[in-house]
Amino acid sequence: MRSGIDILVGTPGRIKDHLQNGKLDLTKVKHVVLDEVDQMLDMGFAEQVEDILRVAYKKDSEDNPQTLLFSATCPHWVYDVAKKYMKSRYEQVDLIGKRTQKAATTVEHLAIECHWSQRAAVIGDVIQVYSGSHGRTIVFCETKKEANELALNASIKQDCQSLHGDIPQKQREITLKGFRNGTFKVLVATNVAARGLDIPEVDLVVQSSPPK
Repeated sequence: MRSGIDILVGTPGRIKDHLQNGKLDLTKVKHVVLDEVDQMLDMGFAEQVEDILRVAYKKDSEDNPQTLLFSATCPHWVYDVAKKYMKSRYEQVDLIGKRTQKAATTVEHLAIECHWSQRAAVIGDVIQVYSGSHGRTIVFCETKKEANELALNASIKQDCQSLHGDIPQKQREITLKGFRNGTFKVLVATNVAARGLDIPEVDLVVQSSPPK
């Protein structure tokens, strides 16, 4: 950074640290990219993002940086917030359009109704049928507590590890490496694992309850 760079990729907190310490000058920034913008602006980062961008943006100026916002989901409020950073003639690129089927056509979707108390046993059976003994499965839970309980359940615990926000980063990396390498076959996770994970050959994804 001291020698000068063309592109800086960072989390809001770290970039803000460098700004406050005088190690970073954003006054000449030409392009700003916010990835996962719905999460970025929804998870308490909005204020940090505003603080960071305040230096580079002047109200109603045509010289403001080109701004690119990427998101897998775009609720209406995202557009409202986005307008703060976009020029009045901004362009919206929608890669899904009006198609009702928004998932890959190669993926089969099943909804299984079962009582809450039977959930672990049913998930265990579903893993056996659809993932077998060699396939990989990710099970998503709503809460850390639920992820821990499910990961310890006798129906799947012999080949399973959990991943959530209470697990230290170093252990998360070890867990993910083990899952990628096939050391264990089932990963029970909260939405901490829902974005940006590059794990090839996952045969089955289970939502333990319908996503909100």
